[in-house]
Amino acid sequence: MVVCVSANDLDFERCYRAVATRDSRFDGHFVTAVRTTGIYCRPSCPAITPKRANVTFLPTAAAAQQGGFRACRRCLPDAAPGSPLWNTRADLASRAMRLIGDGVIERGGVPALANALGYSQRQLTRVLTGELGAGPLALARAHRAHTARLLIQTTRLPMSDIAFAAGFASIRQFNDTVREVFAVSPTALREESRRRNGDTLPATNGLLTLRLPYREPLDRSWLEWFLAAHAVPGLELYESGVYTRSLRTPHGHTTIRLSIQPGHVRAALSLQDMRDLAPTVARIRHFLDLDADPVGIDEALTAGMAGMPLRVGLPCEVPGADPTAQRSNGAAAVSPANGVVPRSNGDGRANGIVLPAGIRVPGCLDGPELLLRTMIGQQISVAAANTHTARLVQQLGEPIDGPIPHLFPTAEAIAEHGSEVLTGPGRRIEAIVGAAKALASGDLVLHSGRTAAELRRDLLALDGVGPWTADYVTMRLLADPDVLLPSDLVVRRGAALLGVDLTATARWSPWRSYLTMHLWKHALANPEPRASAKIEPLGRRAAQ
Repeated sequence: MVVCVSANDLDFERCYRAVATRDSRFDGHFVTAVRTTGIYCRPSCPAITPKRANVTFLPTAAAAQQGGFRACRRCLPDAAPGSPLWNTRADLASRAMRLIGDGVIERGGVPALANALGYSQRQLTRVLTGELGAGPLALARAHRAHTARLLIQTTRLPMSDIAFAAGFASIRQFNDTVREVFAVSPTALREESRRRNGDTLPATNGLLTLRLPYREPLDRSWLEWFLAAHAVPGLELYESGVYTRSLRTPHGHTTIRLSIQPGHVRAALSLQDMRDLAPTVARIRHFLDLDADPVGIDEALTAGMAGMPLRVGLPCEVPGADPTAQRSNGAAAVSPANGVVPRSNGDGRANGIVLPAGIRVPGCLDGPELLLRTMIGQQISVAAANTHTARLVQQLGEPIDGPIPHLFPTAEAIAEHGSEVLTGPGRRIEAIVGAAKALASGDLVLHSGRTAAELRRDLLALDGVGPWTADYVTMRLLADPDVLLPSDLVVRRGAALLGVDLTATARWSPWRSYLTMHLWKHALANPEPRASAKIEPLGRRAAQ
C-alpha cells in the first residue's frame, strides 16, 4: 500500500478514490501529479487512472508546477472551480490566496501582500510553503499562467500584449512559463484551442466571453432573485436572466454581463484594461459564491437537522420563472407565483419540508460599496434602499459609456458631497458620510484578506454600525460561511416557520451563513397574509 501525505495532510486513499471514480466534486480541492508522465491533472480527468505508486496529491497547481509538473491540456486543471477552502478557512494561507487571486502581487509584489496581511515577507513565505507547497511568488506565477491561458485561448490579442496583461515582467518570462506549465509554446496553445473550438474569437480586443464553472447543484432561483431584487437603477440592470453592471477595477473599469447556465456562469466582459481580467474573474466568482462545495454544505446542514422535519434536497425551481416579473420600485416582486422564491406546502411551517439544495451566499464586487449600500438600507425596505442609492449614483457616480451609465460613487465623493445628496434621518446621513470619510482616509480598509474578528471590530467602531450591519458585511466581504443574523426579522420569521431555535445553532457550524440564506428564502416564500403584497427581503431588521 502506497502511503502519501501532502504538505497540507491530504488523505491519499480518499484522493485516489476520487481520481479512480473521476469524481468532479473534488475538482479544485487538489491536483494529481503523475511522476511517470510529469503531468498534473484535476481529479475528474478522463485519462487512464494512473497507478498508485506513480501519483502524488498536491493542494495547489503552484505546488505541482514548483515540483516540475506541467498542466494536462486535456482536463485543464486550472479551469476547475477554485478550492472552497479559501473561504471556509480563515487562516493566513487562505486569506493570502484570496488576495493573490485579486492580483495584489502583480500590482505591488510580495511586499504589498505581506503588508495587507500584517506579516513579514519571510514569515508569509514560510507559512504558504508549509501549508500550500509553494511560496507567494510561485502561487502568483500559477495565477499568471491561468490568466495567460485564458487570454491566449479566448482573445486575438498579440502575445506581447498578453504577456503584460497577465502580469509577466517580460515576454521571455511569459514564454518560458507557458512552456513549463503547458509544455507547448503560446502560439501552439492558441492553435490547439482554435482546432478544437473553431475560430470563434471576438474581433474586438477587450471583449471576452468566459464560462465560469461551479460545483452543482446550484439554487439558481435564489441567486437570480437576489440579483434582480437588489439591482439599483443606473448602476445595475437585471433583464431576461442577465445581470449587467460596471465596476471599478485596479486599472480602470469593466462592464460585466452574467447569466447562470447549467454547470457554469456565462460571463461577458468588456475590459478597459486587459490587466484587470484576473481580478474581475476572481470578484465575480466571489460575488456568486461559485467556489462553494454545495454537496458538503448540504450534507452538514441536513445532519444538523436530525430529529427535525427538515432536510436539504433538490433545488426547487419553477419552469419559466422570471425574477424580473411584477417589478415595483426597482425591486423584484417576492410573490411565490413568479417562481423566484418557491412556496412550500401549507402555511410554510415545518411539515416534512425539503429545503432547496445548492443555495449560495452572495458575496460582493467592491468592499466599500457593500458597506455604504448596507448602511443606506438600514431600517428601510430594499425598494426604498434602491431608490436612495440610485439618487446617490445619479448625483455622485462617475459617468461612463456603455449600457450602465455610472460607476458607484467613490468614498471620497460621498465623504465630500454625501450630506448634500442623501436624504432621511440626520444621524443615518452622518453615519454614512462618516464611514465614507474613514474609507477615503484609509482609517478603514475593506478587502477579502482581513480576519473576521478584526473586520467586525473596525466596523463596530463606526458610528451608526451595529451588530447586524457588521455581521452582514463580514459575511459577504469575506465569504465567511459561519455568520448567523439572529436579529434580522426575516431570519426570525423563517426560523419560526421551520422550527429552528436561533439560540442553539452550533449544530450547523461552520455553515450558518447558508442556514441564514435558507431562513431568508423560506420566510420570503411564505409571506404573512397581511404583508404578502408588500413584504421586502433583508430590509427590515431588529433595532441594532
